[in-house]
Formats: sequence, structure tokens, C-alpha cells
Amino acid sequence: MNFLTSGSWVTRHLTVRYPEYKIICFDKLDVVSSFANIQCLEAFPNFHFVQGNLMDQDALSNVFAGHDIDCVMHFAACSHVQNSFEDPSSFTYNNVVATQRLLDTVRHHGRLRRFVHVSTDEVYGDAVDEFVDEIQQFMPTNPYSASKAAAEMYVWAYAKSFNIPALVVRSNNVYGPYQYPESKINTLLFACAVFSVIKHSNRVSPPAEIIPRFYTLLSDQQPLTIQGSGLNVRRYLYGADAADGFDTLLHKGVVGEAYNLSSSFAVTNLEVAVRMLELFGYSPQNDFRHRLAWIADRPFNDHDYRVNGSKLEALGWRQRVPFAEGLSATVSWYRKNMHAWWPDVARTISATSTATTCGDMSRSHVGNSKLNDVRDEVAFEETSGASSPVVLG
Repeated sequence: MNFLTSGSWVTRHLTVRYPEYKIICFDKLDVVSSFANIQCLEAFPNFHFVQGNLMDQDALSNVFAGHDIDCVMHFAACSHVQNSFEDPSSFTYNNVVATQRLLDTVRHHGRLRRFVHVSTDEVYGDAVDEFVDEIQQFMPTNPYSASKAAAEMYVWAYAKSFNIPALVVRSNNVYGPYQYPESKINTLLFACAVFSVIKHSNRVSPPAEIIPRFYTLLSDQQPLTIQGSGLNVRRYLYGADAADGFDTLLHKGVVGEAYNLSSSFAVTNLEVAVRMLELFGYSPQNDFRHRLAWIADRPFNDHDYRVNGSKLEALGWRQRVPFAEGLSATVSWYRKNMHAWWPDVARTISATSTATTCGDMSRSHVGNSKLNDVRDEVAFEETSGASSPVVLG
């Protein structure tokens, strides 16, 4: 198998779990990308990096033809929801137009076994009263989720018009080690795939950067900023569980179907902050009120995204890591590796949580001081922690 993926967490899982497959990492390296996630994999003989942009169809076509791509997993998205209120056009361009151009490249390339499009739970809109399944009507409530819904419509249209073997996955929030503080699902410590994967240089959905961001703020002795009341609920899926979910989908998912990748752990933003404060040793009696700062809410902030994941579970996937356990493991990883992985990460974090998305970042942005020290550790941790992959017949 030949894989095409981005410089995200998914690349690590693909490279380590499937050493027999050729991994082509295609990424523009924007301001919320980390070359460290790529650099640490250069020692693996099955890994190759190509810097490129989905909007460059010539470069895309060359990658498809040169590496004989036989499947695509598409994570393309600008996904910082707050920024989508301020600049909706850039989200239309980067999420919708880029997806259409990728689909055109796929159409002319042919020879694909699967096109897996990674969407988001946010396309359903605010789901408060019941858990929604995959046939639920789309009701996006912000420009980001609207752009993802539109991109998904293009996928289904091309699947019907040009016989592209498409599947769609709509995931809850993914978090865990290696997640860059301003990335969104980068999206994806996640996917352990067995087909070719491609992602635009911007972030993956869904948004889960609150955890590494809170870690950085606490490390810098800054208060944790809470939008609005802090009572909005998000459902968190640990990266290893998400990886197994994508693995199950890629091997057993049915072409022409959509699947929810859901979490049973519903946590308010305020509760995430409190749990992080506790992991840093702060006392609720004496410290919490000095460590929290409330800021203005979004123009509209969905209360919850309740999605029914039974369809994917019927294929054999199960969520295994409780939120408390996953959060503790994630904080431990940041304590050990944050400064080696992203030595200048503090400049991407501000008390107001305003991020720049969809920009460029050069390789020199990332330091190298301890990457060699952690390379072997990465391979060991992921190999020992990976579940047994299902092999295609």
C-alpha cells in the first residue's frame, strides 16, 4: 500500500503501525503545523515528506502519479471556529474549494480503492435533546461547520457523478500526546489507516486544542481563559482510540456510507480547566478563582454535539480510554516533551486564544534540540501501545 498523509498525528500511527507501507506525507506546513511531528519520523525507511498545497493541482497530480496512490483520507480544513466568524471566506476557500480540487485530481487519477473524507460532528449543529445518527439533517451553526458540510456535499456529489469510492467519518473531539497547541483533531493523533491519506495543510477537524493550550497557559503561569459560561459540552476521544476507530473504518467501512466516531465522555470546558488545574496541583479551595479568566463567548456557541456511534461500533470498534486517564497521560507527555517538540510554542498562545490559521510556516520554525532523543521513544510507545491491525484480504 502507498499512503499519502499530512504532518499530523495520523502520520505517526501510519508509519509505525504499518512499516510495510510507503508513507508519503503531503503538507504545506502552516502556522499551526509542527515540522517536529515530521522530523521525528525521518529515520523510518517507509516515510517520505513532500511539501505541498491542495490548491496546487499540478503538485497534487504529480504526487498521485509518482506514488501510485490507491486511496485517500482527506482531513482538509481550516478549523479554528472563532476565526471562521471573522473571515468566513477563507474557510470557504480552504475547506470547500480545496476539497473540490482534490476530488478533481482523484477523478482524473482513478485507481482509487477508497476516498475517506474526514468531516466533523459540527455539521449536525447543536444536538442537545438526543443523540443523532448519520442520516440526521445538517444544521451547521457557524461558518466553519457550514464549510465542512459544503465540502461533504461535494464528496457525495463526486461519488455519484464520477464513481469515486467515498466514505465519510464525523468525529467528536480528539486529543492526546503530540497535539500542537493551536491545531484542531490535527484533528488526529488519530487515524491508523491502511490506504493512502491526504490532508490539506491546514488543520483537521474537530476542534480539541483546548487541552494543550491550557497546558501551555498553566506552564506560563497565565490564567485559563473560559469562553462564556464555560458550560458548553464537548465529547473527548483519546488519540489511540480514534486511531483504532479510523483503522476499523478503513478496513471494514462500507463505501457510500457515513460513520460517526463518537465518545461517551462528555465534559464541559470549565470541567476541563478544573481537571487541568488539579493535575498541576492547584487547590480548589485556594487557587481556582485566581487561575480562571472568563472572556467573551463566540457569536454562537453550540451547547453539545451528541452523535450516535453505534454504526461504527457494529464493525467492532470500542472506545477504551477514560477521559481522566487520557488527560493525565496527555499532560504527562507535555511535561516531558513540550519544550523539545515545540521550543517556541509560547508565541502561538495568548490569553485571548486568538489564533492565526491557514498561513505558512517554514521548517526552521521548529527546533531540533531533543528530537533524536525522543525518536526511539516515539517508536517504542506507539508500537507497544498499538492494537493488532486488521489486514485486508
